[in-house]
Amino acid sequence: MALLEQTVADSQSHTSDEVTLSQTPGPIGYPQASAQQTTLRKITSFSVEFGPSRKDILNFTNQLSVMIKAGISLPDALESIAEQTEKKKFKAIVADLKERIESGQSFSQALGEHSDVFGSLYVNMVAAAEISGSMSSMLLRLAEYLDQEAQTRSQVIGAMIYPMIIAVMAVGTTLFMLMFVLPRFLTVFAGKEHLLPAPTKIIMAISNFMRGYWFVLLPAVCGAFCAFWYFINTEAGRVWWDKVKLKIPLLKTLCRCLYITRSLHTMGVLTAAGVPILDTISITAQISGNILYERMWRAVHDAVRQGRKITESLDGFSLMPKSVVRMIRAGEDSGTLSDVLKDVAEFYSRELKAVIKMVTSMIEPIMIVVMGALVGFIASSIILPIFKMSKVVTS
Repeated sequence: MALLEQTVADSQSHTSDEVTLSQTPGPIGYPQASAQQTTLRKITSFSVEFGPSRKDILNFTNQLSVMIKAGISLPDALESIAEQTEKKKFKAIVADLKERIESGQSFSQALGEHSDVFGSLYVNMVAAAEISGSMSSMLLRLAEYLDQEAQTRSQVIGAMIYPMIIAVMAVGTTLFMLMFVLPRFLTVFAGKEHLLPAPTKIIMAISNFMRGYWFVLLPAVCGAFCAFWYFINTEAGRVWWDKVKLKIPLLKTLCRCLYITRSLHTMGVLTAAGVPILDTISITAQISGNILYERMWRAVHDAVRQGRKITESLDGFSLMPKSVVRMIRAGEDSGTLSDVLKDVAEFYSRELKAVIKMVTSMIEPIMIVVMGALVGFIASSIILPIFKMSKVVTS
């Protein structure tokens, strides 16, 4: 707040452009540390810095919206944000935006030079704001959109964390028992393998194989994982994987609801911002998250470009519920498409939360049962020989 108040005061007194730097200016107009200081910093510290995160973009948008609403010029606002940004890469991006604007480019053109960071949706909404003259409110709307997307992403990831922990524990416990516990225990039955029950023989064979060929199994598993990852990042693999996600019983409900929410939310925000409908549909296709939905929106884009309505093309796809298509048609006919899209997106957002809760509540007991079955099978393979040997001794 102190920085913001100071920036407002500087803007109002028109002295913000008369900043004197005590150090030699760097390549983007910011103070550059001396060579000795830079060398010392490199020696005494080590850090790995990643690119701007979604949170960085959200904070940037919120700060910029507040500053512009307070009457601060765009270059001054960008300079203030750059000064308080800790990540060097993002600081350089914000500083570059300021330089491009001062050289005569529009804000949307400057953002377009960093479309890999901000995305086409961000650039198009800013371009629409430049035409309408509502930059502050548009940035606020963008911030709300980004925040909603972040919450949705967090909910989906959170729903998967506990099942993944259970799965890792199940695999880890099974491997530990097969590699270390079971072999030591079964040395008692050395020479009496013919007396062991079938479950114990199966477990022993698996244990011996894993202990004898672990140096082959480990790279084989890693190689299989890498091959699968590579495959699903190819065109054919992505199509196959996206189809699978829409067929797995529990996962398909979650994914379907997620893709519909994301698509309609994006369309609603863009149409309300005044972005042309063809650009809106094209951006929606890009961020849909599933190649099948992307192809659907591409087909809708081509149909609209030929003069047809959105719903005329959507009618031919089963990916979008008929009830949603009917509501979109009503919005098209009444001229309230953005309002209808917003209402439907909010409905599916609530539906997504309910689906996440339902899927989580169903996956947890399933994973516990599977883990219990694995551990129980191994435990029974240890206990059964004891009973069988006791019967032999008794008889």
